[in-house]
Amino acid sequence: MVHGLDPWAQREVRERLSWYHSVLQDRKPAKFLLCKLIACRQDPRLMSDAELWQEHASRRHKFHKVLADCEVRDISPKLIQKPKFNLLDLKCELANRILRKCTFCEWRCRVDRVMYERKGACHLDGTARVATFFRHFGEEPTLVDRNGSGTIFFTSCTYRCLFCQNWDISQDPDAGAPVTPENLSLIIKSLRSEGAANINFVGGEPTPNLHVILESLNLTSVNVPILWNSNMYLTAEAMEILADVVDIWLPDFKWGNDRCAVKYSRIVRYFQVTSRNHSMAYHNGDMIIRHLVMPNHMECCTKPILGWIAENCPRALVNVMSQYRPEHNVLREPEKFAEIARRPTKEEIQQAYDYADELGILWKPVS
Repeated sequence: MVHGLDPWAQREVRERLSWYHSVLQDRKPAKFLLCKLIACRQDPRLMSDAELWQEHASRRHKFHKVLADCEVRDISPKLIQKPKFNLLDLKCELANRILRKCTFCEWRCRVDRVMYERKGACHLDGTARVATFFRHFGEEPTLVDRNGSGTIFFTSCTYRCLFCQNWDISQDPDAGAPVTPENLSLIIKSLRSEGAANINFVGGEPTPNLHVILESLNLTSVNVPILWNSNMYLTAEAMEILADVVDIWLPDFKWGNDRCAVKYSRIVRYFQVTSRNHSMAYHNGDMIIRHLVMPNHMECCTKPILGWIAENCPRALVNVMSQYRPEHNVLREPEKFAEIARRPTKEEIQQAYDYADELGILWKPVS
């Protein structure tokens, strides 16, 4: 990174993150606020599941017309008034019904997380738990701006990465403290009032907490960009619900094949699911894709991932990251995981940079 420069000085950043930047500057309303403009026919709680999805599809169509109009002319966030029932109400109701046979992520456990009859992959009931929240200055410069990213760390995860740096919260579903939608909305307002550039939902993994996140946004009127910082293992239906409230996506794309995903993250159908969701996100908001370079994984993971991004998400900003270090189980048993029990070499990192540059997707952020 080149220090001392304006992160928005790069033309490609201004162009590719134009929506996020306009919300950041309060020139346009965050997408979750636009959802509140879109009226629905009746109280979503009175609809059947089929009626809910049908109404959601119809209201999404209307939302995208409003969004397209908002992209070419400014709409003051202060002028937004909620109809009695709106698109965000629909999304909240859909998420709460899914919670009873949970399919937020592609493990599709179908656990009743309201009754908590048995544990699913995330080991969470219907209560969201937050480990910590603060203005984070360690994200990409465009996301930190001057006052940091308003980062909210949820506990638990849908993965079991053997090298997780946040294993103390991602692998412990009882870490942190319970939060209600009201609590979470107050956290959002507090972070924004402190000057946070965005609200950064992360973890662990935010996906199992989708219902509480949506309810909190329904209680929030402050204009702030919503950032989804995720492993992207959501189901297609969860992505449909989420897509209209995220202003900027910060997805992780780690494995170029399912074999490595199973071995190191204990996750199945990784590439199929994650690539589908990256594509959906790419067509529903601004995007910075993170790829963490792993030692000894250039040919099997880094190159296939960068090649896929170049072909399918060419306007996304791509952060090729060199921060991998052995942690968690890899640190405890380095002889068992010798191939990833070291940091990537300078040569491996340079090879990743060179390949991204060759594909025309190398982003060199400044701060």
